[in-house]
Amino acid sequence: VQLQASGGGLVQAGGSLRLSCVASGSILSINRKGWYRQAPGKQRELVASIISGGSTYYEDSVKGRFTISRDNAKNTVYLQMNSLKPEDTAVYYCRVWAIVPRSPQEYQYWGQGTLVTVSS
Repeated sequence: VQLQASGGGLVQAGGSLRLSCVASGSILSINRKGWYRQAPGKQRELVASIISGGSTYYEDSVKGRFTISRDNAKNTVYLQMNSLKPEDTAVYYCRVWAIVPRSPQEYQYWGQGTLVTVSS
């Protein structure tokens, strides 16, 4: 299973970006999808996640500004980021928990990261 994240870039404060993450490979199902970020000198943190039933989670600082969504047919998860702030600057990573053929257990996979830079 491979994850390809895209959509990062440089944006001014108040602007918007949409991140995408496509999962490819032998996948039976993806039960949970999430976006994490890691700012310089800080630990990686969960920003938003969505589970198979559709329930979502958002880290407090992004509530009301970020929206996580998915396209199950395309094994894709999105992160719409509005009203961006300089403190949102980080490398953003996608992560999925997937069931693969010939294994009953769930595996976790990470994307390569996409840099989001918000200028003031």
